[in-house]
Amino acid sequence: MRKKGTAAGEWGGMHPLAFLVDNNETYGRHVVERFLRSLPPVQTAVELGAGPGHDLATVRRVFPNCQRIAVEGSSAFINSRLTTNAETIRIANIERDELPVTPGSVDLVIANQVLEHTKEVFWIFDQVFRSLKVGGHFIVGVPNVASFHNRLLLLAGIQPTQHKLYSAHVRPFSKADTIKFLSVCFPGCSVISFKGSQFYPFPRFAARFLAAAFPTLAFSIFFLIRKDAVYNGEFAAYPVKANLETNFWCGPNSGSQYEGAQP
Repeated sequence: MRKKGTAAGEWGGMHPLAFLVDNNETYGRHVVERFLRSLPPVQTAVELGAGPGHDLATVRRVFPNCQRIAVEGSSAFINSRLTTNAETIRIANIERDELPVTPGSVDLVIANQVLEHTKEVFWIFDQVFRSLKVGGHFIVGVPNVASFHNRLLLLAGIQPTQHKLYSAHVRPFSKADTIKFLSVCFPGCSVISFKGSQFYPFPRFAARFLAAAFPTLAFSIFFLIRKDAVYNGEFAAYPVKANLETNFWCGPNSGSQYEGAQP
């Protein structure tokens, strides 16, 4: 049953047992902080789809001297909390625009519960890895299509909760498929840490224990990805080279700039 006063899209894929869980666990703030504390000093950090900038606030706590840049899709999403947590706010459509930072200038990019809302992952990863320094890091947090509760739902022939057709999520992610995506598109990066957060339909104290013990079954999964080599447009080139029969946006010249592209 939908909550009173919410539209179907707002309710999305929420399960009737959702009242048992702490929804803050979905964002894995403790996981993001653990990742941050494992990194060398970060001078410049960018958060995609920053919202109120919670993860930038964590960056500020761990790296007080870090320059913090928030990227949002519209000025409508900018609020007082974001202006407090970010030193610089840029407006950009991450599925279409170039990231508004100097290439090779960024130590850290964070996209937490954002990529599942997007189609153009090849372009987004292209822009992230163009922006990162060699040795820089990308923290990705996404819902897990292979979570414990989704596996049970699929056995019963029920759609995974995070990917209902009437919700905002259009991209499913799992650990194995995400690692395969990275290795196929750009072998010059590596996943150096993987963790989980949230575990449906358990309350917070149990969810933390279960997500830590069985991260591949957690509701949300988190990747700490390092850029190990110079990036030369491999993510944007892949859909053309692989002849993917989908009109992915890979930049204004993507139809001709890669060998083998069709006119």
